[in-house]
Amino acid sequence: MSLCRVTPLRRLLLVVSLACLAFGALMAWQAAAQTQARTAVVMTVEGAIGPAIGDYFKRGLARAVERDAELVVVQMDTPGGLDASMRDMISSMLNARVPVAIYVSPAGARAASAGTYLLYGSHVAAMAPATHLGSATPVQIGGGGLPGLGDEDEEEPQEEGDTNAPEDAAEDEAASDEEAERDAGPRRGETAMERKVLEDAVAYIRSLAERHGRNADWAEEAVREAVNLTADEALERQVIDVVASDIADLLEQIDGRTVVMEGGERTLATQDLTLERFDPDWRTQLLQVITNPNVAYFLMIIGFYGLIFELSNPGSLVPGTIGIICLLLALFAFQVLPVNYAGLALILVGLALIVGEALMPSFGILGIGGIVAFVIGSVILMDADNLSISLPLIGGVALLAAVLMLWVMTRFLGLRRRPARTGQEELEGSEATVLEDFDSQGHVRLHGERWNARSARPLRRGEVVRVVGIDGLTVDVEPLEGGERDTDH
Repeated sequence: MSLCRVTPLRRLLLVVSLACLAFGALMAWQAAAQTQARTAVVMTVEGAIGPAIGDYFKRGLARAVERDAELVVVQMDTPGGLDASMRDMISSMLNARVPVAIYVSPAGARAASAGTYLLYGSHVAAMAPATHLGSATPVQIGGGGLPGLGDEDEEEPQEEGDTNAPEDAAEDEAASDEEAERDAGPRRGETAMERKVLEDAVAYIRSLAERHGRNADWAEEAVREAVNLTADEALERQVIDVVASDIADLLEQIDGRTVVMEGGERTLATQDLTLERFDPDWRTQLLQVITNPNVAYFLMIIGFYGLIFELSNPGSLVPGTIGIICLLLALFAFQVLPVNYAGLALILVGLALIVGEALMPSFGILGIGGIVAFVIGSVILMDADNLSISLPLIGGVALLAAVLMLWVMTRFLGLRRRPARTGQEELEGSEATVLEDFDSQGHVRLHGERWNARSARPLRRGEVVRVVGIDGLTVDVEPLEGGERDTDH
């Protein structure tokens, strides 16, 4: 009896043990499979290089390190951007534990300005067909144009009787320009500041080119002369490493390539990598929206007027809440954007003067000065490459402020034309009723009150009179024609 009772229990324990062993083996197999899976993190960089892109790029590198990825591929299409964000991204690449391949794609994309520096700073520089790179001259050093362009040549006086003088002059000018271009040395800037910024940019991109064994001379030419290359030309001149039609082609071509890392050389093994995309999330998209110069500028305007409306109407809450939120977002954006603080001060002074015109009318003096200061400050607020405020937006906001100022001025002028409704001025011209007969002095009822009255003519009780003057508590009155009426006191 006891044996029959024990045998089913043992069978149950045996089944449970086998199930646990099978489950453990399955988990171990999955862990081993995950460990053996080799991945490449793929990121996407589109638009101007700024703080949002820099933050996204750093988080992508951290994710690649966390996943122990073999490679980070950055699909890039950019017109350029901020120098500070670009250098921060390059520094992160140079010190990364995972190799980074910058891949300019899809067809029609570009790596202009800051994008060229990023391409030179990457461990693998690749481009898709029908893409280009270049124009790496720092725009802010040019002032009115690129450094070294010079002024227009003065016109030569024509000789008498020479009917072909214009054509000959044009040919001579073209020939002289070509000769000057051949003989002229590299551009070095026209002022000390231009030379300082230009030479710093040249040294920086040459150091990146020498680190990865790329064409340093063309890199310098791209900075000094703002030249460009197509993908095939860049490969031919050893500016890039690979021209690939897609990411799969890129991984196949760079397999076995040796790259320079922070800790030494490393051979890439990119065959059969699993692609893991790390696309921009809501945080990156929100930062991109906030740090857009036009959005940051508009947030500042909304925040300023929101606080003004809240202070003029305490307790309304909605304008103040919206205003403080918008102003804080604008200040955050200005913290990471290349803001000219003189321009910011002019904008704030201009807005204050416009509000001052509304609160203390000066017949346009404060308002016009405020609009001028506002427009000038808006134009010079941000002037970095690809990160400047739209002129139509500035004009629209200035026009709206001018319309508001004009409306306030017309309202105040209209109020000045209206008759007085309170005080001594309002009493003059009002009608009153005589309370008793009198020849020169008596009493009248004015606005429900009993007043002392003086008159140059005798008046009778119930007669309607007009107030023509006030002397203390005595009013001077005169009778109205046909103004008699009966009153019961």
